[in-house]
Amino acid sequence: MLLDLLMRVIINAAALILAVQFVPHVKAPTDLVKLVLLAIVFGLVNAYLRPIVKALSLPLNLLSFGLIGLIINVALVMLAAAISGSLSLGLKLGGWPPGPIGIDTLVAAFLLSLLIGLVAAIVALVRKLTPGI
Repeated sequence: MLLDLLMRVIINAAALILAVQFVPHVKAPTDLVKLVLLAIVFGLVNAYLRPIVKALSLPLNLLSFGLIGLIINVALVMLAAAISGSLSLGLKLGGWPPGPIGIDTLVAAFLLSLLIGLVAAIVALVRKLTPGI
């Protein structure tokens, strides 16, 4: 359990570093301590809230052919950004938080959730193909 959470933190930190480089309108802290804390926030949100929300939304997810899953991912990224804003960790999605949520915020959250999912899928594939990891 602890090793899995540590892996999620590392995956999220790597995805955040990539996101700052490739996703427009995403600003993350450059300080290593804040980046690790932000990755912990992402890891905790993904580890504890994602399974609950996914289970509750399963009927809608089946009816929408998985589109609700994308909305959930965007919402969880925005929740992590809101928590980051309240803890002054420095994650900004299109200038949010604070202020109103605009289209830049939604696009940045969507692209960030896609990138985090892609990095997580690649790491999971490498872990499955490499024995002992």
